[in-house]
Amino acid sequence: MNPAPLFGVSRLTHSFGGVRAISGFSLHIDSGCIQGIIGPNGAGKTTVFNLITGVYKPDSGKVLLKSEDITGLPSHAIVAKGISRTFQNIRLFRTMTVLDNVRTAAYCRLGYPLWSPLLRTPRFRRMECEVRDMSIALLEKFGLAGRMHEPASGLPYGLQRKVELARALVNRPSLLLLDEPGAGMNPLELDNLSELIRWILKEFSLAVILIEHRMRLVMNICESVKVLNFGETIFEGKPAELAGHDVVKKAYFGDDNEIALG
Repeated sequence: MNPAPLFGVSRLTHSFGGVRAISGFSLHIDSGCIQGIIGPNGAGKTTVFNLITGVYKPDSGKVLLKSEDITGLPSHAIVAKGISRTFQNIRLFRTMTVLDNVRTAAYCRLGYPLWSPLLRTPRFRRMECEVRDMSIALLEKFGLAGRMHEPASGLPYGLQRKVELARALVNRPSLLLLDEPGAGMNPLELDNLSELIRWILKEFSLAVILIEHRMRLVMNICESVKVLNFGETIFEGKPAELAGHDVVKKAYFGDDNEIALG
């Protein structure tokens, strides 16, 4: 009997005011794998992430992590279970330091009572030191230790993306969801991002689901890809197979465009 995958969603469906945003979406992924989700704007890609992470509750379907049903749990509980994400638009606390941006993500796992920080108990002080040390170690891995006391808003765009990735990884998740991490990057930056995501996959022993419009990034790192259009899955398979799929080319690139895989 084959072991259950690390993560899976089965027949996930969700509507907004009678408009079907996602219909019967299913996906399974194991640790060490990178799964791509692509499609035109409005196809339902980010809705899938919002359903997985508890921002929305699905109308039907299940979300399973390590065989545990986490469907509809609140977002903070899902993060604590081992799923982290980044966003299409960077969502850092702009006036806070780089270090504090990373530290904030760790608090969902700490679990000390409200009075503990008020009284500054030994347990509180010990856990605060652990979070700080863990956050600094992560920033060192990302080459950001030298800027950890700077406000996040003062960093260049590419470094802000790294801070967001570090924040998503501070809880050592089993599954990392990346929502268009290549937005706004030039080809060289995309290639560097490809290497960074591969390094994260190996260093942190997790699985990655990637939403992305930049086909250069998808082709470089994804082992499998799903294509959504109006909430429906119209293709699933290897990225190299996309070029020969007329339905995908029409939905994603339009009637008059050729698929760009470079």
